[in-house]
Amino acid sequence: MISLPSLAGIPHVRHAFFTRKGGVSSGLFASLNCGYGSADLPGNVAENRARAAAHLGLPPERLLTVHQIHSTDVLTVNESNLWRSPGAPRADALVTDRPGIALGVLSADCAPVLLADTEKGVIGAAHAGWRGALAGVVEAAIGAMERLGARRARIHAAIGPCIGRQSYEVGPEFPAAFLKQDPANGAFFTAARRNGHHMFDLPGYLLRRLRLLGVATAEASGHDTLSNQAEFFSYRYNTLNGETDYGRGLSAIVLAERASRSG
Repeated sequence: MISLPSLAGIPHVRHAFFTRKGGVSSGLFASLNCGYGSADLPGNVAENRARAAAHLGLPPERLLTVHQIHSTDVLTVNESNLWRSPGAPRADALVTDRPGIALGVLSADCAPVLLADTEKGVIGAAHAGWRGALAGVVEAAIGAMERLGARRARIHAAIGPCIGRQSYEVGPEFPAAFLKQDPANGAFFTAARRNGHHMFDLPGYLLRRLRLLGVATAEASGHDTLSNQAEFFSYRYNTLNGETDYGRGLSAIVLAERASRSG
């Protein structure tokens, strides 16, 4: 389990970027696979999620994840619209101002982004693969937080383990959409060994977008999911090795009961 200072050092919030260790799954999914979208036994996934929820001090039904679709869709969560997994709604970000509800992101190379304004008592979680990152899923999450009373200048942001620049090779056509958005995005691409290919810095790109938004703090964990199979699940690693399935790591954030709503 990994925590980052940008969130660990502020009051009234608990968060965790869980590694793949500490669960009950085996084989390809060993061991803390938290994704019902995999072919893992549902009972194993349920137990793994219960263990993660317990680490956050919650019963398993208070840990929410969504059916992620690489969109900018955001769900605002309150006591009246809680759901169970499997069968979760489709979206890629969650926000809430209600204590005791853990907002979760499932990932296996995509970037999990956790967000908190504890002065107001508003948190968010976003699933940011390259499509969602480019389309603005983090901006959408922060916008939804602001509608609950958060202010971006008070928001602390943490980007969890994801595929790193040294591992993320993309094709010749890939940079065009990023360069069209902003020529400065060229800084997040370097030449790959294969002619015409590039290495893409997903966490660096997300950090720049967060800082342009004017958040209070933003940091990335620096953990590369593809190159560290002992700690993290990686879709690309499994695909490159002929596997058709993969486990999902969990990142989650929860507002404590005593968080302030003033300001």
